[in-house]
Amino acid sequence: MISEIRKHPGQMAVMVLITLFLLAFLVVPVVQVVFVAFMDATTGGFTLLNFKDFFSTALFRESFWNSIYVGGMSVLLASAFAMPLAYFTSRFEFRGGVIIQGLGIIPLIMPPFVGAVAMMMIFGRNGSINLLLEEFLGINIPFMEGLNGVILVESVHYFPFILINLSAALQNIDRAMEESAQNLGCSGMRLYRRIVLPLAMPGYVAGASLVFLKVFDDLGTPLLLNVNNMLAPQAYLRIASIGINDPMGYVISVILVVIAMASMWLAFLALKGKDYATVQKGGGGLAKRRMRPIEMFFAWIIVLIIMTLVLAPHIGLSMLSLGTIWSYSVLPDAFTLDHFRAIFSETPEYMTNTVLYSALAGGIDVILGTAIAYIVLRTKLVGRQWLDYIAMSAVAIPGLVIGIGYLRTFFDVEVPGMDGQSFATWWVAIVIALAIRRLPYALRACSAALTQVSVSLEESAENLGANKLKTVYRIVIPLMAGGILAGFVTSFATAAVELGMTLMLVSKNADGPLAYGIYVYMQSAAGRGPGAALGIFAVLVVGLCTFISHVYVDRRQRALGMKRDD
Repeated sequence: MISEIRKHPGQMAVMVLITLFLLAFLVVPVVQVVFVAFMDATTGGFTLLNFKDFFSTALFRESFWNSIYVGGMSVLLASAFAMPLAYFTSRFEFRGGVIIQGLGIIPLIMPPFVGAVAMMMIFGRNGSINLLLEEFLGINIPFMEGLNGVILVESVHYFPFILINLSAALQNIDRAMEESAQNLGCSGMRLYRRIVLPLAMPGYVAGASLVFLKVFDDLGTPLLLNVNNMLAPQAYLRIASIGINDPMGYVISVILVVIAMASMWLAFLALKGKDYATVQKGGGGLAKRRMRPIEMFFAWIIVLIIMTLVLAPHIGLSMLSLGTIWSYSVLPDAFTLDHFRAIFSETPEYMTNTVLYSALAGGIDVILGTAIAYIVLRTKLVGRQWLDYIAMSAVAIPGLVIGIGYLRTFFDVEVPGMDGQSFATWWVAIVIALAIRRLPYALRACSAALTQVSVSLEESAENLGANKLKTVYRIVIPLMAGGILAGFVTSFATAAVELGMTLMLVSKNADGPLAYGIYVYMQSAAGRGPGAALGIFAVLVVGLCTFISHVYVDRRQRALGMKRDD
């Protein structure tokens, strides 16, 4: 180890600085949360009494089981949306399959809490659908009542995780496996149930575990639907109403982390010891066949129903942002642009803050991501893998927990020259928290880009007299540009709509980003129009970032392909 430090002191210094940054702004805040959860408020010693109090309180027990129930049911309903779309577009010659796959990813562009109120306007007790059902059939279906509403909104928003992963898994199945089963008389749904789905299980489990994690992490959707008897809302309400010294908020935070870790572990166990590998000869993927006319008819009915449901939040949000009054009516009374004028004239800081915070967070993420990827993949420094593990652990830590940890750790830390300004409620803390939360996305993108850069290029530059720093700056980083941009855009887009942390850390409206502004507006019926307009702005920001990233990466891959051909 000493010899490595002597050979590469610069690399070791960078590793130490990054480690200190992660310890200060990720490890210490999370450890603080765990420490307080097990701390006796009177003596300051270790105790399990806080957890005993949690499980002995009816409201907390109810919240615990409700969160488990909502997570599980969201996975089931999201699976019901994703499986037919993935199967039809992967298994059959389905006209419009590319469009369906593209539209199926659109819900990810909108944060679930943004579409929650829009879904209420369409599927609520007095929403468009139930008004029509009452008029023509005399019935009212509780789509959005209580936990049902949370499940529906979460499923509609997060089902693309299952769709993307399951579709990829279906494309990688060796068609010889399917043909062998058909030769033995297996066909139809039995073939799908016994052969296709088991072979695609890794993709499905990956998507389902992501759905469960995201649902558990979501704070805004339950709050906006007035569902407080779940773990995330209870943690927020305890800290916001009682204060940062209330142990129950920390106990709930620890439980959120434990459940997140447990879900990842269970997903691993579900696949452990099973072999899903196939040996493909020639083209992989399922052998696509043509549907009979009657099959195509029913398939399109299923697809249209699913696509109408999953695009409903975007339709509802658009009408809500343009409508004058939308209450006890199928459609708004009239349409106007006043809501958009209002947000640009009254609260432009929500948009400017979002661009500033997200850009800074994305910049921090790609700098850290590039440095960590290089240290892990290109050096032999002792402990480099632990740097990767620590950075990636933010995936399993809910944003709400990080926000609570920052309040506990930095609330008494004053910013020099800011007249007693607490670091925990300073806008810079929001930027750092957003960067920590999104670092794993940028890190994986940078690591993937670096693995495609040959070490021989660096060695050639060094043989020609370039030092390590110049080699990285002039050779490695330009070749990683596509991955770095992808990491920046992913961090920027997802940071722009982060709510859990910002609700905990924003102390005044002037410092609030988009997600905070949407939440504030949606608290009143009069603010729903401007809140929806902000939501449309958020969707456009995320969608534009995603589009730019795809275009740039696609052009760069084509350019590299042309160079290889030359």
